[in-house]
Amino acid sequence: MSEPKLKAPRGTYDVLGEQALARTALEARARSILEGAGYERIETPTFEATELFQRGVGESTDIVRKEMFTFEDGAGRSLTLRPEGTAPVCRAYVEHGMHKRRQPVKLWYLSSFFRHERAQAGRYRQFWQVGAEALGSEDPALDAESIVLLATLLAEMGVRNARLRLSSLGSAESRSEYRERLKTHLRASEESLSAEVRARIDLNPLRAFDSEHAGTARVMRDAPRLLEHLSAEDAEHFAQVRGLLDAAKVSYEVDSTLVRGIDYYTRTVFEFTSDALGAQSGVGGGGRYDGLVEQFGGPPTPGIGWAAGIERILLAGERSAAGNQPASGPVELFVAIDGSGAELTRLAFGLLGEARSAGLTAQMDLGGRSLKGQLGHANALGAHYVAIVGGEEAVLRDTQRGGQERIATDTVVHAVLRGLHDL
Repeated sequence: MSEPKLKAPRGTYDVLGEQALARTALEARARSILEGAGYERIETPTFEATELFQRGVGESTDIVRKEMFTFEDGAGRSLTLRPEGTAPVCRAYVEHGMHKRRQPVKLWYLSSFFRHERAQAGRYRQFWQVGAEALGSEDPALDAESIVLLATLLAEMGVRNARLRLSSLGSAESRSEYRERLKTHLRASEESLSAEVRARIDLNPLRAFDSEHAGTARVMRDAPRLLEHLSAEDAEHFAQVRGLLDAAKVSYEVDSTLVRGIDYYTRTVFEFTSDALGAQSGVGGGGRYDGLVEQFGGPPTPGIGWAAGIERILLAGERSAAGNQPASGPVELFVAIDGSGAELTRLAFGLLGEARSAGLTAQMDLGGRSLKGQLGHANALGAHYVAIVGGEEAVLRDTQRGGQERIATDTVVHAVLRGLHDL
């Protein structure tokens, strides 16, 4: 009698043939987009100390309470297969002293992750994500760039009907005050809430916004919104992020109910969805986590990042990802800012987006440096051209052939393309 056939464990799958080609092509596109924007590849271990996720992700979250694959090693230490990528990257940032490097440190990964949740189309217990993390700057332009990079990847992969939801959770102080208001609102209608939401009023009241329970949904229609209780500083930060996305021509919907399901988020949060995926429409998202590095013993370090599901992207894509992909190359244009102010930053950020849309590898300073510091950054990157934006006019420098000219800012990309063509 023959042995019964063995199958892959529930919630896992094999990658075969054309699927592998599509995934390889997606990885090539992600590498081209992210490394072209100055992100370096990082890979963290498949399993980490369980405490990393308990402290970082939050013990009140569904991930930690229900979804982690946790086990003891031979020495009795509790280990967990990584359920997400941000906490491990922050741990690596601290462990390897990356705070001593030029900030922000920009990293990306493409790795497998593990969560014990109900398997369904595009959602598995072992799944793959591409992600990007930028640590060391609170500049709103870093938030905007992070969102634009994910939007670019989804667009290039042909993700259908992609929509961006955007919000702000404010600082830890603002959120702490708001939580008390929300808890008071929930307790006033406690009998209408689901058992799960009632049990988490003290631990994580914001998750009530995610509940599909009919009674909870009715209660939450009149709940106070965190966006209405931001500090002036947090509100200005969010306004600048929106202004930069407008400059980059990225459409979005401000959604005051968006909270994300992880405790470390602060200020900007965002999520991309696709109607092509049905009810479980999330493709990818992320946000700021300005206090997370400190929880792992590092110095105060702001950060922002995102992750997107490989399976979800391919499922929502309208065309095959196979084919030759351009490799990332040297920085062809570095955009510097001569001056200060939100309007000047928006102008420079718009130029950065225009350059990338034209196929140029382009970067700009996102660490709030002086003009001298920005030019030093451009030199360290070996940028071929440097555009110093001062308003409607810019100084365009050719660092390889020498010389510079003052031209209209909206003609910089054309001038760079012409110069590269003449090489």
